[in-house]
Amino acid sequence: MKNPFLKKQNVLVYLSVLFLAFTQLSCNNNDDNNNDDNNGDDDDDDVPVGTLPPVETKPANSTYVPAFKGQTRIAGIKTETAYTSKVFAEGLANPWGMDNLPDGRIIVTQKAGTMRIVTQAGTVGATITGIPAVNSSGQGGLLDVAIDPDFATNRMVYWSFSFNGTAGTATAVAKGKLSADETKIENAVVIYKAIPEFNSTLHYGSRLAWDKQGNLFVSTGERSDIASRPLAQKLDAALGKIVRITKNGEPAAGNPFIGQTGVLPEIYSYGHRNPQGLAVHPVTGELWEAEHGPLGGDEINRITIGKNYGWPTITYGLEYSGAKIGDGITTKSGMEQPVYYWDPVVSPSGITFYSGNLIPEWKNNLFAAALSGQHVVRLVLKDNVVVAEERLLTSANSRFRDVLEGKDGALYAVTDGANAKIYRIAK
Repeated sequence: MKNPFLKKQNVLVYLSVLFLAFTQLSCNNNDDNNNDDNNGDDDDDDVPVGTLPPVETKPANSTYVPAFKGQTRIAGIKTETAYTSKVFAEGLANPWGMDNLPDGRIIVTQKAGTMRIVTQAGTVGATITGIPAVNSSGQGGLLDVAIDPDFATNRMVYWSFSFNGTAGTATAVAKGKLSADETKIENAVVIYKAIPEFNSTLHYGSRLAWDKQGNLFVSTGERSDIASRPLAQKLDAALGKIVRITKNGEPAAGNPFIGQTGVLPEIYSYGHRNPQGLAVHPVTGELWEAEHGPLGGDEINRITIGKNYGWPTITYGLEYSGAKIGDGITTKSGMEQPVYYWDPVVSPSGITFYSGNLIPEWKNNLFAAALSGQHVVRLVLKDNVVVAEERLLTSANSRFRDVLEGKDGALYAVTDGANAKIYRIAK
């Protein structure tokens, strides 16, 4: 006959084991959720649980109130994956833009009017000549560079620069063929010029990015003058715009204002101040932009075709004197809000999305080179909203001009100024 006491004891042991297993499973699930939260993938639409205080601690210049929660000063975050950041290359003279060659080398523009190629080992090659003259005064010069998607077969290179015209300067785009010995650009030709020319050496914008159809996005600044500011809102001027052109410089099919009288057909979006960052999201194919604000009001925008991004009618920044700009408003019907803004400014220049696998938690995060901020920004996005911010390379004490995901999956950031450096960030 079975002992009922032993049977009861066995049941209690079984229940105890089951309880411990359930408790351990719950703890494991909580750990996993914490990791997800730190990556900005929480189930809550608010700021991810477990993140750090905002990285910005300085007082704002204005008393403007953001249009929605998380539009500025979002919670901080720290990369959990161990990574290194080392000087990869040095000796560049005032670099501005970078792009990948098909074999993994990086081509870099130098403001005075030359390009250099940096090998996978970090060796900086000789200057590439044959580029039409640029106006390198002020913020001008040889600016961004974009390698043709079909470079492997046509060796074509595109670049933006400050063009010397009869009535002033202009943001312009040219193209040419990189010679077989990689010492010069052959048959260079200007394919696009943003009109009108204006007598200024500031706010050229000038970042380049390819869409998925092989058309070229070009950002232009409003030239930083009280007289030229209103042209950012005018559709018969290409200042303060993002335009989309073909490889020959013609308006791209599908642009929003084609066929409208008195409107430039190359315009894609308008109402921009000095947009120095463009990047296409690797999953959605949407265009994202970074632009410099005045005293406060740097912006990150998700660009929708045909939309008005407000400058100078609405802004979260002030005049450098501290006075309000225009009516001192930050919102207006028919004008888009930035996804994110900074006050005080960090001066975002080149931007890129990370699509590599070396640091998985960075997947589809947006990175920006910060000039006055002297760091590289990492923005964690969820459903097109910024949910966390991190600052990288702060110890470099350098202005950063551009950032690029390399063919090897590492992140490359180039500093500004003479004797500049490229940093490589990798696992």
